Amino acid sequence: MKVLFVGGTGVISEGVSRRVIEKGHELYLLNRGSRSEFTPKGAKLITGDIRDIDACAKILENYYFDVVVNWITFTPEHLKADIELFRNKTDQYIFISSASAYQKPPSHYIITESTPLENPYWQYSRDKIECEKIVLNEYRNTGFPVTIVRPSFTYGLSMIPAALNSWEHPWSLVERMKRGKKIIVHGDGTTLWTMTHNEDFAKGFVGLLGNKKSIGEAFHITSDEVITWDEIYRAIGHAAGVEPNIIHIPSDFIVSIEPELTGALLGDKSYSMVFDNSKIKSFVPDFKAEIPFAEGIKRTVDYFLKHPGRCTIDEEWDALMDKIVAAYEC
Repeated sequence: MKVLFVGGTGVISEGVSRRVIEKGHELYLLNRGSRSEFTPKGAKLITGDIRDIDACAKILENYYFDVVVNWITFTPEHLKADIELFRNKTDQYIFISSASAYQKPPSHYIITESTPLENPYWQYSRDKIECEKIVLNEYRNTGFPVTIVRPSFTYGLSMIPAALNSWEHPWSLVERMKRGKKIIVHGDGTTLWTMTHNEDFAKGFVGLLGNKKSIGEAFHITSDEVITWDEIYRAIGHAAGVEPNIIHIPSDFIVSIEPELTGALLGDKSYSMVFDNSKIKSFVPDFKAEIPFAEGIKRTVDYFLKHPGRCTIDEEWDALMDKIVAAYEC
């Protein structure tokens, strides 16, 4: 197949890009020309900025793809531009939504694709929900060939996943552990969660490429391993050779100190979320998540240690963690 990824070198997408190449498909990456160490060998690069739709329309004028995936569609405006750009250029458009779009608080901790989409806490999630409505309406009215995928917390070599960590400098959490500083775990640490390695996610995702039966359908793709947040933080510490000094702080208190965390906590990670993957397994029978978090995070920590230039610290984030701890303990 001839596949176009807009992006393709991010935390989730780089694992998928590698698998697309491994499966023998012809992969094109449309981005602004910044080659990443995670650009898979064999991928063909197209230089362009997807936010400049007119320029991209000219760049892609003579292309047609079996599948198009835009990994950086976040708002209804982005999606509407995509629909016009790719309407006659692909047999399948995969919209990357988010599992955070599922009902918060959930009416049941086991999540299926039929769980309502409702998130009053996070604009990011509400935008994804609106995008789903728009693209499904386009499918029903014009036949636009959409498949929707809702990733949950998915990580890889470049991301140390946690409910509270620096996005730009993820080594900050490990360094804080190494210094013996208090590590905030929201709630009482027993909330059930799922971490998915991008290599496992890629197995299910690539199985949807060119899958005609998936048109008009929505899927989440996650690991079946269910762990608590305490277990997640301890696994990160174990991978780094330290025992984290955990302090439990209620999510409501955390966001009272730093309101910007409302979406990520109250809109996502404060609730137990266990995903039923029956649907993706029925469409992609060979899909099976095989990398337990303890193994996956060890690979990630080892990668950072082998690339010391990535072991940078976000001092502003570290100071924020100190501020929250001090406010809670006073």
